[in-house]
Amino acid sequence: MARYLLDTTTIIDHLRGNKKVNSLLEEIGQRGDIAGCCCINIAEVYSGMREKDKEKTDRFIESLYYFEVTREIAKLAGELRRKYTKKGKTLATTDVIIAATAITYGLTLITKNIKHYPFPELKIEEY
Repeated sequence: MARYLLDTTTIIDHLRGNKKVNSLLEEIGQRGDIAGCCCINIAEVYSGMREKDKEKTDRFIESLYYFEVTREIAKLAGELRRKYTKKGKTLATTDVIIAATAITYGLTLITKNIKHYPFPELKIEEY
């Protein structure tokens, strides 16, 4: 059974009816694989959500597996961000936490924003 972490843009694209994302998520469900999110995804989605989309958003977020962001993940995120800052690459803290979550749990990150995730140890599926 494969396990996936959805990037925030993936969740938003699904909620907006993106056929490519919807098809991918349907395939994951049909295979019995797990699609999930973390606290960062939830905060980002709800921060930009229109009030009229709240019920639909609630239903979808609740249907996803929830991957807890632990101290270990927070430490890894900080280390990754520091490492890349020293290389001259500025990364968003939110993206680094998402990446650290996927790395720690052994998840594949589904995203269209490959450039936000330059980590060789991170498994990515682009759509």
